[in-house]
Amino acid sequence: MIGFTKSLAKELGSRGVRANAVAPGFINTSMTAQLSEEVRNNLIAQIPLGRFAEVTEVASVCRFLASDLSRYITGQVIRVDGGMMM
Repeated sequence: MIGFTKSLAKELGSRGVRANAVAPGFINTSMTAQLSEEVRNNLIAQIPLGRFAEVTEVASVCRFLASDLSRYITGQVIRVDGGMMM
């Protein structure tokens, strides 16, 4: 997906099309709520911000990328993972 995003950015940039990807980490959802407390705590221990993301935090990044505020950003992968993959 990352390679595809970068290829699209190169191919379509001259036509004014931007292509970016969002790579979320763990998010508080009904799916992650089913994790055992032990598994959840082990995952949280790996996240520098010490918690799972809220859905709105990921949505805000998507909204930014879809807006004109990001009109000079293309070919990027934006991680929304609380620092987990640093």
